[in-house]
Parts: sequence; C-alpha cells; structure tokens
Amino acid sequence: MFTRVFGKPKQDTSSNALATLDKLNETLEMLEKKENVLLKKAAAEVEKAKEYTKRKNKKAAIQCLKRKRLYEQQVEQLGNFQLRIHDQMIMLEGAKATTETVDALRTGAATMKAMQKATNIDDVDKTMDEINEQTENMKQIQEALSAPIGAAADFDEDELEAELEELESAELEEQLLQPTFTAPAPSMQVPAGRQPARPAPAKPTPEEDELAALQAEMAL
Repeated sequence: MFTRVFGKPKQDTSSNALATLDKLNETLEMLEKKENVLLKKAAAEVEKAKEYTKRKNKKAAIQCLKRKRLYEQQVEQLGNFQLRIHDQMIMLEGAKATTETVDALRTGAATMKAMQKATNIDDVDKTMDEINEQTENMKQIQEALSAPIGAAADFDEDELEAELEELESAELEEQLLQPTFTAPAPSMQVPAGRQPARPAPAKPTPEEDELAALQAEMAL
C-alpha cells in the first residue's frame, strides 16, 4: 500500500552518490599524503644544496636544486588534482541534494493526489447538506421546547404589557401624593447650670395696635 502511494524509494541513486563521495574522499587523502611527502623531499634537497655549497661543490648543489624544482612541480600538479576533486565533490553533493529534493516533491505530489482521490467533492457536498439539515432540525426542536404550553400559552402579551404599565403609573401617582416630611432640627444640648437665653418679645407694630383696639371695641 505504501509503495503504491509513495512510490519505490530510489536507493540506488543515493547509494551510488555516497559511494562516489567516499571514493573521492579517499583519493583526496591519498593526494594530500603524497603532497606532504614531496614537500619533505624538496626541503631535504634544499638542505643538501646548502651542504654542497659549503663544500664548494657547485655541481652537486645545482643538481639538488633541480630535484627540488621537480618535486615542486609535482606538488603543484597534485594541488591541481585536489582542486578538481574538490570541485567534483561539490558538484556531486549539489546533484545529490537536488535529486533528494525532487524525490521528496514527487512523493508529496503523489501523496496529495492519493488523498484527493480518497476525498470526493460530491461526498463533501453531501456531508455539508447533512450538517445543515441537522442544525436546522436542532433549531426547530429548541424553538418547540421554549414555546409556552398549557394555560400560559393563552395569555395575551399585549394585555400583560398594558397591565404592567397601569401598575407602574399607579405606583408613581401614589409616590407623588405622599406628603414630604422635613426632618426636625437637632436639639442643642445646654450645659448644666446655664439656661438658654429667651428671645425678647417683639415690639407691636402700629397696624397690630389698631387691630387690638378694634377687637377690644367689638368685645364691648
């Protein structure tokens, strides 16, 4: 089943790439070892040339310098070989990464295609219709359960609203008719032994004198 969905793994290409990289690494290590040996030989020829120069053997010193240059040429050649191997390894690693990326993308596309085949658009539409139908049925059931039944179903909502307004108006009117009481002024405590001073009687006005005289005449 997984083979049909994801395809056969391409192990041969990956294995060949790894084997080639290993072979290149081995070759590179071998060239580096040869380069070190040649460098040591070139250094040894320089030391020999110095010794022959001290002994005034010019011919032998020149031969040493010639061998040194030959070793240096071989070292340079080995350096070019190493550079080419490095270049080949970089290209091979890049090609390997590209191949693995393409394989991963191909596997993902195959998986997506298989999943799309397993999911039909008609099945999706049918499922959505069933969900909408169940939602509508549940809504109707909830409305039926919340509707009043029995004697409460015969009550007129408008009449109940009117009765409530009458009660509110009557309560408001009752509050307006109630007299308002003013709180008595707090009594002042007088210390013991001291009586509060009584206000002196006010002197009657001329109008009050005339009124008192008139009442005295009527009493006679």
